[in-house]
Amino acid sequence: MHFVPQTATTEVSQSDANPIVGGRVELQLLTTLKCNLKCSYCSLGVGDMLGSQVHVEYDIKQLSAFVDRHLKGKEIYVTFYGGEPTLNKKLMLEVMQRFPSFRFQLQTNATLIDNLPEWALNRLSNVLASIDGGESTTDGYRGKGIYRQVVKNLKEVRDHIGGTVTARVTWGNPDTCFEELDQLVVEGSPFDYLYWQFVADEMYAGDSVAKRKAVLVQLIDKFFSRTDVLYPLIPLMGMVRNKLFPTRALELYAGASQCRVSTHLLNVMPNGEIYPCPDMMYDPAMKMGDIKGNWLKKSPLQQDPAMPCHDCEAYAWCRGNCMKNMHRGYVTNDLQYRNNVVEPICELIRFMGQEIDKRNPQAWFEQLSLPVRKQIMDCEVYEYVEVMP
Repeated sequence: MHFVPQTATTEVSQSDANPIVGGRVELQLLTTLKCNLKCSYCSLGVGDMLGSQVHVEYDIKQLSAFVDRHLKGKEIYVTFYGGEPTLNKKLMLEVMQRFPSFRFQLQTNATLIDNLPEWALNRLSNVLASIDGGESTTDGYRGKGIYRQVVKNLKEVRDHIGGTVTARVTWGNPDTCFEELDQLVVEGSPFDYLYWQFVADEMYAGDSVAKRKAVLVQLIDKFFSRTDVLYPLIPLMGMVRNKLFPTRALELYAGASQCRVSTHLLNVMPNGEIYPCPDMMYDPAMKMGDIKGNWLKKSPLQQDPAMPCHDCEAYAWCRGNCMKNMHRGYVTNDLQYRNNVVEPICELIRFMGQEIDKRNPQAWFEQLSLPVRKQIMDCEVYEYVEVMP
């Protein structure tokens, strides 16, 4: 692996001539690393990133020059990320006005979303609103009253959001039950979809994996219980699609990781530095570009022979899942993280695949109404999240 000097005149080597794989790219702009909440599991706490960069150090002209040089001809969608991105509303609105042809997503804790102007809400293709399950679970991680504030705010602005609203759950608490996840997508909820990630932290000891499996069985049972309407859980939708139509994963991710960090995800820090994974911005070896220096190289987070993915029964539809987890567990050989985090998550993903197969997804899909088939095949939210939990 070579590293490109950080100068504006740097020539990109031939091996890095096409660092973006395919025709689309997600430009994830971290508007600030400051946040108005103190969630106990925040991944930006790793490497003391949270709050380390409050102000953006590049301007809109430099961002435009970077886009013109490296992303020209690509289908671009911007995710506003943080910290809490709405704390820098000025940058958000400036980017939306400067690039009117882009698609936009907001990943937010939703406590300040009601402060955005209506025209900006209209332009959002998707809102990923962080919530952790039911009221007690969410408030336990985020602070008293946060759950009700989030739901209230989203209901107030829901009619103005141009696209979908997705509940973005970090499944940390092993006691999270079926009912609190299910309630996020019941009638009257502000959420169109539920997406969850299994927390990348040491929360899988004892019977916690078994508890999660029991809830997964209930979720999967409900998912396959009807063919006229969709139970809108992105990880189940994505797994079923990948199992029945594996070419979709190959088309969107060039056969690489489902999490996109190997192919077309650029995380731009407030200081302009670019990293493939928002959870690895503390590692200088992961740096792949710079807005101010106007350079970009291939993501250093790639599948590696040390990763056991190709021998796994889930690989055909999982495609490597979270590259950060696999890199840390197998490439850097962090045995504690591998044993206590990576392997339990992989076990849960394999379990989900096995449970889906028990429900005969092919026969189920054949009975679906055409609108439900279309949601399974072409849900736009797949492009904004990792699909695999």
